[in-house]
Amino acid sequence: MRLQAVVRKGHIKEIDERKDLLYWLDRSPRERMEAVTFIISQYLKPGQRMDKTAVTRRKLSPDID
Repeated sequence: MRLQAVVRKGHIKEIDERKDLLYWLDRSPRERMEAVTFIISQYLKPGQRMDKTAVTRRKLSPDID
């Protein structure tokens, strides 16, 4: 399956993001995953893999008993 380019030009303040959301909600889950994979592949260098680790650091409160 090939992705179809959809281009809309306009001033950033005039673009309605709800239309983008409705467009992507109308696509199948497979199409959405293909689009995300394509965007990630453009970001990564050849042979580079995406870092899938997530780290959250929090300070412990001294009030904990």
